[in-house]
Amino acid sequence: MNQIVKSEEYIETELGELPVDWKVEKFQDCIVKKRSKVGKVQQQKYKQVGEFPVVDQGKNKIAGYWDNEEDVYSGDLPIVIFGDHTRIVKFIDFPFVCGADGTKVIAPDKSKVDPLYFYYVVSSLDVSSRGYNRHYSLLKEKFIPCPPLPEQQKIAYVLSAIQEDKEDTESIISSYKELKKSLMNHLFKYGPVKFEDAEKVKLKKTEIGEIPENWEVKGIKDLIEKTTQKDMQKENTEFKYIDVSSIDRDFYRVTGFTFHKGKTSPSRARKIVKTNDVIVATVRPTLKRIALVSEDYDNQICSTAFCVLRANAEQVNSKFIYYSTQRSLFFDALSSIQRGASYPAVSDSDIKKQKIAYPNPACQEEVAEILSSVDFKIEQEENKKKALEELFQSMLHNLMTAKIRVKDINNG
Repeated sequence: MNQIVKSEEYIETELGELPVDWKVEKFQDCIVKKRSKVGKVQQQKYKQVGEFPVVDQGKNKIAGYWDNEEDVYSGDLPIVIFGDHTRIVKFIDFPFVCGADGTKVIAPDKSKVDPLYFYYVVSSLDVSSRGYNRHYSLLKEKFIPCPPLPEQQKIAYVLSAIQEDKEDTESIISSYKELKKSLMNHLFKYGPVKFEDAEKVKLKKTEIGEIPENWEVKGIKDLIEKTTQKDMQKENTEFKYIDVSSIDRDFYRVTGFTFHKGKTSPSRARKIVKTNDVIVATVRPTLKRIALVSEDYDNQICSTAFCVLRANAEQVNSKFIYYSTQRSLFFDALSSIQRGASYPAVSDSDIKKQKIAYPNPACQEEVAEILSSVDFKIEQEENKKKALEELFQSMLHNLMTAKIRVKDINNG
């Protein structure tokens, strides 16, 4: 990529200093005012399958499906969707049916803005949140930087290339997560054998389903050590505090913490955790907030809203417990015994009473290693996705403010 550094030919505009060959247009002057027929479908009527995708103001690009061709958007494509309540922006270049609530269809004026560039520039606009109130009136007040159309197209090309890489990475992550789910089902039923050899494994029926004949079923309480608590409001040492909100529920890990010390510490800051402890949230257990404690949190503190499972190393591999507690079977059992309608919870003893499949130590280690290797791949791809997101945001800002110029790129 050839990046053109700022020249001296810049002027002051409503949007700050921009190149002299750029224009600044009002948002309203960059869109087609002529109304097109837009049939709108209520969310409760969306279909899971159908001929035409439904696009609304929600997070997913396609929210559902519809079969009535008369409701398909009849105007020119591509268009931009703006969530009047959510502020979510989407680029749509295929026939679609519009979701009814708060879905604004915006047709860019192609004589002034390239549609894909317009999508990116709208995505870059700072539209302050009004909660669930409407936001389109704020969007209409904005100004749009308008380079010459060829440069707009090159800016869109650069940003779309990064976005495509990010979407490819998301697809890889999704595939790895499906692989992990499949492996979990296989490993805890047949053990660490090849898929084609599964039918050779002799199984036995147990209270937690079928498991290999040479495996046992044991209660978690028989495989763990006693843990301790400390009232951190009475301590004068600073510590890292892990709350239930610190857990990434998609990847089962601690993603943040807060520092505390002494009397200002949360009253729940009491449970001491060590490296390789497994922590399981007892409040709203079906949200699956569990994590394996890393070295970063050794001898730190977690909330009393967690049950701390510290593996007895002579009996069980800590990662094997970690993966055992990720199973749907484990959370289904907790769901059936949780108490409280508005604040459902289970106790530490409820979690420790749960039973898990129990193979020999070598088998435990092999199962844990297989699943850990998939988690490692997922983490690598997650890091790549994060880097691409940061690159995209940086390029979006720099290209829209002309801090980076790409007018000399050849995008075919």
